[in-house]
Amino acid sequence: MHIKREIRILAIDDSALIAERIMIVGVIFRGGEWLDGVLRAEITRDGLDGTDVIAEMVTGTRHYPQIRVIMLDGVTYGGFNVIDIRELHSRTGLPIIVVMRTEPDMEQIMRALQHLPDVDLRWQAIMNAGTITKIDVHESSLYIQCAGIGITDAVKIVRLSTTHSHIPEPLRVAHLIATGIVCGESRGQA
Repeated sequence: MHIKREIRILAIDDSALIAERIMIVGVIFRGGEWLDGVLRAEITRDGLDGTDVIAEMVTGTRHYPQIRVIMLDGVTYGGFNVIDIRELHSRTGLPIIVVMRTEPDMEQIMRALQHLPDVDLRWQAIMNAGTITKIDVHESSLYIQCAGIGITDAVKIVRLSTTHSHIPEPLRVAHLIATGIVCGESRGQA
């Protein structure tokens, strides 16, 4: 994959869990520097519609032909609405990079899933995200997973887009917008 400094990244994060319908916000960034567009959609809290909603949001935008990679803040949105990144890659034709600040505790996640319907379906989507890799980015560590892209290229894109904090700028901005719209002002960490 040829990675340009201004690679178009669509980063997606969710808003605060204050209702049954949870807003997700996508931002289209050129590398880690320029915001080109904002998308929004809604998913069901603890539902099973996240992968479908994101796939439709991505393929339905006029920005779709320019997007080169989708970046997610973890694989669970709106509580435990798990995004199946292999399926998302298949449906959009775009590489997927999942970014996490901390390594997930799989035992704790499995215990939490026991309180929801369709445990096996949710767990399979989590397992479909594949290997978790710890990477160093500007004197801090992040954890990533990917689909449709090799780890070397994924690391290059994460490092390229981490420009103003310890996480990629597109994810930071998606978080700020999502929480700001729903809560009246941005809060918390992406």
